[in-house]
Amino acid sequence: MARNGLDRIALILVIIGAIVWLSVGLFQFDFVAALFGGATSTVSRIIYSVVGVAGIYSISLLFRNREEAVRE
Repeated sequence: MARNGLDRIALILVIIGAIVWLSVGLFQFDFVAALFGGATSTVSRIIYSVVGVAGIYSISLLFRNREEAVRE
């Protein structure tokens, strides 16, 4: 499946979000909150929102038609 730039950015943000949640789940440590002054700081909330929007956008990747793998 061909991916455009927005698809790649969204997937990268979703992967970063997954790593952040993994660290919260395993170590009870939130990298975003630690780097940007707490979970309720404006910058942290913007980052959480951007990652969330990327996750919602990535849902569209599930429903796209696949291109044929073999082209003549």
